[in-house]
Amino acid sequence: MTDQALKTTPLNAAHRRLGARMVGFSGYDMPVQYEGVLAEHRWTREHVGLFDVSHMGQCKITGADATAQFQRFVPGDYEILKAGKQKYTLLLNKDGGIIDDLMAGRPDHDGLFVVVNAGNKDEDFAFWNANLEGDAKLTVLDRALIAIQGPEAAELMSAHEPVLAEMGFMETARLMLFGVDAYVSRSGYTGEDGYEISVPADQAERIWNTLLEDARVKPIGLGARDSLRLESGLPLHGHDIDAATTPVEGALTFALSKSRKERADFNGADIILQQLAEGPSRVRVGLHVKEGAPAREGAEIADADGNIIGKVTSGGPSPTLGKNIAMGFVPPAFAELGTELKVLVRGKPAAAEVIAMPFVAQ
Repeated sequence: MTDQALKTTPLNAAHRRLGARMVGFSGYDMPVQYEGVLAEHRWTREHVGLFDVSHMGQCKITGADATAQFQRFVPGDYEILKAGKQKYTLLLNKDGGIIDDLMAGRPDHDGLFVVVNAGNKDEDFAFWNANLEGDAKLTVLDRALIAIQGPEAAELMSAHEPVLAEMGFMETARLMLFGVDAYVSRSGYTGEDGYEISVPADQAERIWNTLLEDARVKPIGLGARDSLRLESGLPLHGHDIDAATTPVEGALTFALSKSRKERADFNGADIILQQLAEGPSRVRVGLHVKEGAPAREGAEIADADGNIIGKVTSGGPSPTLGKNIAMGFVPPAFAELGTELKVLVRGKPAAAEVIAMPFVAQ
């Protein structure tokens, strides 16, 4: 896309003033790095990284039928989700394929607050508008979203609002923060402790700059966001999972609530339950690429005899571990931890081993 065709977040001017290298991502002009991916990755693991994720989709699903209607298309049990809680779930098609992965919670008593991936948000919103029934209503929110991630995040944020120190992982609230109405969750997609805050778009730059006044905080681009989520074994939709991938194949069965499996009342339940019982034809695994260059998306995976059995979906060097890691799909027979495989990097076979995810302890 040309620069003129790219959308911008409310923080675009702030990124440019900070000297960010900007790239097109999911239709948005976004910062890929400021001082360098490696330095930004390590800073987030050691201190606090500040991420602009305002390109993500934000919405509310409200009405007396909101939860029942939302649950038709996800495998999590939201009827038992209490106010102040959120959880990760999957928007599924009729074949059990993952239309998107998302976060949905109850920061207040006004239905569900949902955050979806930037590249899928228009499709997701259209899907819900076409399929929600009863009095369930979708309202798309035009707000900024900022992620504060790292081991010092709680100390930083509690200085602005003490109650945030008491918030547990995957808890969420609607409260006044930085003088504005904010949706806050203790979550993120880096594997670190941290928060995501949804704030009015016209207040985003002020809040961003306020956070950067603290010496523990640095702005972080999409490059380090990607390497951080890879180390954490977190899938990226459109790469590691997609509409042709089921939760079983994607190694995301933790998102399938026991009660929902028993009721089998969500999109694609018959296919997913069959895979749980009989096993899928492929499964997402973690790999340590033991030699050569990093294995990137699209690299072929072979068994010990050189037979092609799968493909890498994400890969790169791990700054924390000092070795090359990757994720990809292989038949279940090759998914056991310790299985020796090969990855074709630039046409040359490199030794690889199936290892546990997350790659870095959380």
